[in-house]
Amino acid sequence: MTISSRLITGLAAAGAVTALALGSPATVSELAIGSKGPAFNLKGTDGAMHTLDAVAGSKGTAVIFTCNECPFSKGYEDRLIALAKSYEPKGIAFVAINPNDPKTVPGDGFEFMVKRAKDKGLPYPYLYDDGQHAAAAYGARVTPHVFLLDAQKTLVYRGRVDDSLEEPKVQSHDFQTALEALASGKPVPVAETKAFGCGVKWAKAGA
Repeated sequence: MTISSRLITGLAAAGAVTALALGSPATVSELAIGSKGPAFNLKGTDGAMHTLDAVAGSKGTAVIFTCNECPFSKGYEDRLIALAKSYEPKGIAFVAINPNDPKTVPGDGFEFMVKRAKDKGLPYPYLYDDGQHAAAAYGARVTPHVFLLDAQKTLVYRGRVDDSLEEPKVQSHDFQTALEALASGKPVPVAETKAFGCGVKWAKAGA
């Protein structure tokens, strides 16, 4: 068994590999395909505020809920960076949003986001979802969780990046297929897949 396989097995046993974020508000449900992407105005690791309108691409926008500490977010980070570098020149912008409560996961605090963005050379804005309003509006349940909007900011794909954390074992490049369709002006063939990863760490009531 490889290290990644042991990681996945261990996280699955702990209930981390799931399409549902344990402890998430009962009212949170994934944004429906065909819905407009909710607006946001969030602070980025560059110190500036970023809105959906400001970051949007001419052909579409990939809104990705991710974080610093989740092994799945870390495992997919290089793939997301590569996809951004491939598709941003084609008119599809990328933006990453960290939805986790830093009181629950200190390593997901803003100062650590700044360091990670610098260390990884992220080619897209990395935003802090203070208050977790964006995560709730989109229905983000895990990290990473992808929401792809078209030029009109209508949701055309949501779910996973692909079907395996272990890159050599990937057989279904779901997010890339959706990106390619959108960039080519074609319908996304599969609009919904089940996201998997670490459950979003929601703030405790009254915290």
